[in-house]
Amino acid sequence: MTFLFARAPSIRIAPTSTARPISHSVSVSKALPFYLNNLRSTEQNDGKVLRMLMFGKPGAGKGTLSARLVKKYDILSLSTGDLLRQHIAERTEIGRQAEEIVAQGNLLPDDVMLKVVASKLESLNNRHWILDGFPRTLGQGKLLDAHLQVQNAPLSLVVNLDVADNVILSRISDRWVHLPSGRVYNMTYNRPKVDGFDDETGEPLTRRPDDNPEQFYDSTSPLLAYYASPRSARLVTLQGETSDEIWPQLDAVVRRSFPGIRERASSIAQRRYSLSDAFAMEQEKRAIKRAAAVDGSNSSKILN
Repeated sequence: MTFLFARAPSIRIAPTSTARPISHSVSVSKALPFYLNNLRSTEQNDGKVLRMLMFGKPGAGKGTLSARLVKKYDILSLSTGDLLRQHIAERTEIGRQAEEIVAQGNLLPDDVMLKVVASKLESLNNRHWILDGFPRTLGQGKLLDAHLQVQNAPLSLVVNLDVADNVILSRISDRWVHLPSGRVYNMTYNRPKVDGFDDETGEPLTRRPDDNPEQFYDSTSPLLAYYASPRSARLVTLQGETSDEIWPQLDAVVRRSFPGIRERASSIAQRRYSLSDAFAMEQEKRAIKRAAAVDGSNSSKILN
């Protein structure tokens, strides 16, 4: 099942070359110093409610980084694919319409995809959220912006993950998916129980049709240019080869731009445990050093 998804100047957290090689995402408008952008966005982010999109080539780590944000902060992660499957399973009017279109082998029109997304967003009021899988084209982006403006809930942050193509190609060569459920497998670190087949249904696994960096450039470059315009949401480009490299950058952007966002209790408890554990280890090291010093002193006295 194949879907055609997707106010301040842009910010770059990591340096980029002036040329645009294929291994990097589209260049956007000239970056301002981080603190200047941060001050401007703080004044214009509509009550500091996080309404966020994340872009990146297939395999760039969007799912991993979104999951980290949701685990640490009181943020909802909304997957367009999951919302669509829910509408189809519940036989809603939108779901029946979408199922009929897909059954005919056609792509869902932009207005139908907007209905799928809007039906959920309209119920969130002032909740923080990340939207995954929509928009994927410039037309979809403009439709979403227009809808959110009517709801007086515009986007407040757009993140672009810029990971080199050679890294991406290495990752997606090992990736297989079960399209009906959205389950993803990786032959390096998350193999299915039986190669080529889904663990739960036993159905064959396939490659994702959008696992292609060039397709990302074709469809997403116009979107990034659109979101880099002063009239749109704040665009931040983060660079790195792994999610572990990009995560501290993303976390810093969210904390500085939305200081009122709450951490989940489990995240706070885990951090306190980690800090106390580190403190205990340091204390233990110091105790061992003191004991060794005392033993050394006693040994010297005996020898003397």
